[in-house]
This record gives sequence, structure tokens and C-alpha cells, in this order.
Amino acid sequence: MTIERTESVRRVDPSTTSGEREALEQWLDFHRATLARKCEGLDDAQLRTLSAPPSDLNLLGLVRHMAEVERGWFRRTLAGEETQWIYSTDEDNDRDIHTTDEDTYEEAYATWQAEIDHARSVAADRGLDDLGDGKHRSGRPYNLRWIYLHMIEEYARHNGHADLIRERIDGVTGD
Repeated sequence: MTIERTESVRRVDPSTTSGEREALEQWLDFHRATLARKCEGLDDAQLRTLSAPPSDLNLLGLVRHMAEVERGWFRRTLAGEETQWIYSTDEDNDRDIHTTDEDTYEEAYATWQAEIDHARSVAADRGLDDLGDGKHRSGRPYNLRWIYLHMIEEYARHNGHADLIRERIDGVTGD
């Protein structure tokens, strides 16, 4: 199924004069929107197209992966919520990336956006130096600043992957 969009995904360029927190939030939102734009106009089969076999990386899997990453850092590490992974299982830790014909962009996009909304809400009343209430698997404490920076890095890296995958599917590059 192709997700019909009457309007392109809105992506706002970060301000060149903002303060630290605003800059971090703007850059994170910029990269979130970039991933959505990479998926725009493709049907589910195209979104499941593998990047370069034997790699299992695909655009639908990247969206699902980023939903997991948002959940891990904001729900589990920052907010200290006890929550299960969305897609990953004990049997397949990379189930977010390992998509099947039953997996849809409509579901993945809605799940991803819900995780982003929740991330914004748990970060809203915290300062950049505030440590997360949860435990990361590393056992180390993380402050909100570090989480924002890591999330920007995570999206930027995967947006590079997304650009290459999209080019392989239909030749669209950049932006």
C-alpha cells in the first residue's frame, strides 16, 4: 500500500542563532523529518527493499528501528519506564529491521510518531543536565543533553543509509 500524502513531510531548518536546548531539539526534529521524507511516496514493498544483500537493512526497518531507539532512550533510560520492546524479541533481537510482507509502513509510521510524541513529553520538563531515571544496559547514567546528541547522531547515520537505500529503489537522492 502506498501512503498517499497531499503535502510533503514538513521539515524545518534549524535556527542558526538558537540556544543550546532549542538547537538540539531542532536538529533532532530535522533528522526525524528527513527519515520520513526518505520514505515518502513509496509503497510497502519498496520500503521493504533490501539495501544491498546480504544486509537486511531497508527503509521500513529503519523506521521501526528508530521507534525502538526513541523508546529505549526516552522511555527506558530517561523516564525510567519499564516497557517491552516494540518489535525486537528474544528470538530475533533485530526484528525491527527484519521486516516481512505483513509489516506495513502505516503501522510503523504511527508507532514511530507515537514514540516521538512520548519522547517530547518526557523531555519537556527536564533540564539538559538532568540524569535519566532509568537504567541503560551499560549501567552508566545519561543526562538529557547526551541523549539528544546521541539521537541526532543515530538519525544522521541512519539517514545516510536511508539516502543510499532510496537511491537504489528509485534513484531519488539528497534532501
